[in-house]
Amino acid sequence: MTLVCAALVVTTVEEMEKDMARAKSLGADLVEIRLDFLHHFQPDIDLPRLISNRPLPVLVTFRPNWEGGQYQGEESTRFSVLRSAIELGAEYIDIELKAAEKFISMIADTRPDNFKLVVSSHNYECTPSCDELSELVVRIQSVGADIVKIAAKAVDICDVTRMFQVMVHCHAPMIGLAMSERGLMSSVLSPKFGGYLTFGKLDAEKESTPGQPTIAELLDIYNIRKIGADTKVFGLIANPVKQSKSAILHNKSFKAVGFNGVYVPFLIDDVPKFLDTFLSPDFLGFSCSLPHKVTALHCCDIVDPIALSIGAVSTLIRRPNDGKLVGYNMDYIGAISAIEDGIKGSSANGDAVSPLAGRLVVVAGAGGAAKAVAYGAKEKGARVVVANRTYERAVRLANSIGGQALRLADLATFHPEEGMILANATALGMYPDVDGTPIPKEALRFYNLVFDAVYAPRATRLLRDAQESGVSIVSGVEMFIRQAFCQFQHFTGINAPESFMRETVMKYT
Repeated sequence: MTLVCAALVVTTVEEMEKDMARAKSLGADLVEIRLDFLHHFQPDIDLPRLISNRPLPVLVTFRPNWEGGQYQGEESTRFSVLRSAIELGAEYIDIELKAAEKFISMIADTRPDNFKLVVSSHNYECTPSCDELSELVVRIQSVGADIVKIAAKAVDICDVTRMFQVMVHCHAPMIGLAMSERGLMSSVLSPKFGGYLTFGKLDAEKESTPGQPTIAELLDIYNIRKIGADTKVFGLIANPVKQSKSAILHNKSFKAVGFNGVYVPFLIDDVPKFLDTFLSPDFLGFSCSLPHKVTALHCCDIVDPIALSIGAVSTLIRRPNDGKLVGYNMDYIGAISAIEDGIKGSSANGDAVSPLAGRLVVVAGAGGAAKAVAYGAKEKGARVVVANRTYERAVRLANSIGGQALRLADLATFHPEEGMILANATALGMYPDVDGTPIPKEALRFYNLVFDAVYAPRATRLLRDAQESGVSIVSGVEMFIRQAFCQFQHFTGINAPESFMRETVMKYT
């Protein structure tokens, strides 16, 4: 079983003691105490105090600045502190490969049987090739390591595959981490690829390595205790991904129905490269979000006819029998049904025809989500206007569905009639641009209903402006949850637990 280690990077002994207790309460298996982060560290007093009071096994690290740490003193002093930690009963010590041979010779006669030495190497520039990583493993093993640790920066998400390949083939216990937000899956999927342990931080601001998840995320969202070699992997293809709640929703839903899967946010720059790299049949399905919905369509072997008509996909499924990638568009279902229900809730129209029929729908944006909304509205009998910052893209989308094109700035003065419907399918208002909006507040009085595809935050500036103007609103949460129902069924082959999923979304958005 892969251990979960809480990395403690506080500056006082008192804080470190509190964080050790907190790590235990959160469910961590051990703690890494970073002595190099302590201010005014007094080894003779502080080290016995920390180790004797430990509520969990400890990994003691005293990282020098030449390996990315904070310590700037003499090596002899550092070695003496680490040797004292062994004598005091520390279960693990981390020593850097560059210093390992000298340190190991120093402790050769005092190395307890129940102690494990982690020999580590860190690369803050890039992830080396598989051959280079394999050679590094051999070097680390040859100096006498009990556990091999390699941490390297993931410049691209595809760098993580090299770390996984080396971990799977390593004959010694290994910790393999790809640092940065693009390397997040190396922490989450460590159990799947045989990692000895994975690191998590206690709080968002207390990380020892860039892109590190929290202990709570590892245990409560990613369900890392349940991840194994047979676990199926799903994820979000997007950039950015921080704002997404998809991992929370799908992972908690997987757990609720007992499905052996994990859903991970993938920060992706190059979609074709990612899909060509992660060809394993265990990587079964992906959600697609901004800005990759159109590009992802062209990576599919098979595209659902509706998605092909829209020109964008929101879901990719790798067929287990032949590995072919099939693209679907769930945004169309989620957005249009949410808007229709919003109209029904604010009018007395019957259900014989769609409440969108004959209405003027203004779609802000021309990307994948906008294409889904525009196509869906047209199919339901609406008249469609597309407004976009880049006018040429608005023209292309409008022409494809027989609509009208505008520049986004024109929405300030565009009011050919009252009772229009506005659908924002741009990223305006989404993290980190939470103050963004596609239309001035004063122009909203010509609309009867405003829909915003952005769901994080739930109450976007556009929706707040609309409510204050007396206009009915439909949150992007509705589109998100409805398309998630469809995705879940495609991912798992199981009917979505809709009530549970809706409760989860409302709790976390």
